[in-house]
This record gives sequence, structure tokens and C-alpha cells, in this order.
Amino acid sequence: MRLDKLLANMGFGSRKEVRQLLKKGAIQVNAEPVKDPALHVNPEKDEVTILGERVVYKEFIYLMLNKPQGVISATEDDRDRTVIDLLDGEHRHFNPFPVGRLDKDTEGFLLITNDGKLAHELLSPKKEVPKTYYAHIDGRVDETDIEKFAEGLTLDDGYFTKPGQLRILQSGEISKIELTITEGKFHQVKRMFEAVGKRVVYLKRLSMGPLELDGALRLGEYRELTEEEVAMLRNEKG
Repeated sequence: MRLDKLLANMGFGSRKEVRQLLKKGAIQVNAEPVKDPALHVNPEKDEVTILGERVVYKEFIYLMLNKPQGVISATEDDRDRTVIDLLDGEHRHFNPFPVGRLDKDTEGFLLITNDGKLAHELLSPKKEVPKTYYAHIDGRVDETDIEKFAEGLTLDDGYFTKPGQLRILQSGEISKIELTITEGKFHQVKRMFEAVGKRVVYLKRLSMGPLELDGALRLGEYRELTEEEVAMLRNEKG
């Protein structure tokens, strides 16, 4: 990879700005000053430093966000704040995107990455990657609902869902439940409850595949996945 491309990809400025750093002698490769922007380097073997600080190259980033309400799952929008707006510049320059979507008024686990292949496979209906939600439901949820969800439900557009695993945490005028589904249709959780005559009044995603939302993340906060967590995701999609 060209040296100027590597440094630009890592957020050290445009290629033009990187060339200025090279001219000033601020960049070294394997402890030797370099000024050639076209120099080819191996990110895995060559040590690149800027003003003595080592550059750790990453091709992909994987972020776990605790999405707050009022933020949309998109890369940009003219009216609303997006999940990408919650990231700092260190991560935004990788041009990441949300894997799937959470509704504007839904909270919780959202994976953000620039790894298109992994994202595509995690979202593939054939993979049936499970997603678990916690919800408050306007109406009493009972065993009959558990049976209906387990069989699959017909949504308002005629689509028949795959089975969902419904667990009742508290039943009452406002019921508290957890639901695991393996699809990601538009407003699916809300529409599934509408199919049994009930309404979702609060919704939070707890997990996606093998990964659970980090309880230390407050709403709007995020962190990078560990190498082990990334490996778990790759295993899930495989």
C-alpha cells in the first residue's frame, strides 16, 4: 500500500496534507525518515511513525453503540441526527455505517462497521442471526401470545413471519417482555404485537447474534469490539 494512502486512510489528513508532513521529515518507516509518498509499505510488517508516534493500521472498525431514542440509523440525514453523528472523528473517517436499523424511537444495541462483507452476511435472511429485544407492551401478554409468536404471525402487509421466542417478564396493563427473532423486517417487533392486538410503547435491543449490549455503555456511548467479539461475529455469520 502507498504510504500516503495508508496515512490518509488512518485519518492523518488528505494525501496533500500527508505529503506536507513527509516534506517536513515528520514521518519514518522502520526508523528511517522518508519523503516519498508513493513508497509502498506493508502495514503488518513495516513500522510507520509520525513525530515518533507509531501508526497502528486498521482496515476495518467494529463498534457497539447503545443507540438513544431520537437518533436515526443512517449515515447522513438533512433533518435528524444520525448514529454516525455520535462517533468521534477518529472513527468517522473510516466511513462506517449501521448494520441494519433500529427505529428512531428504539434504543439499544447497534453494530456499526465499515466491513461490508460481514454486514451483508449478518443481515442475510439465510443466516437467521437472532436479535433479542426488551419491550413494554400496552396490554396483557399471556401464554396465548407466546404460542402465536412461536408459530409465526401474519403482518399487516400479509407477510408471514418466522417463529419468534416470546418471554413474559411481567404481565399486566403494561407488560414487560423479551422477544427473540431472526428477521429484520421494517418495524417488525411493533407489527408482530399489532398482529395480536397489542402496542409496543418502549423498545430496546439487547443483543445481536452472540453479542450482548455492554451494560457499561450509557445511551449514546459506544466502544470498539474486542478481537474475541469480532471473531464471535465472524463465526456467527459463517
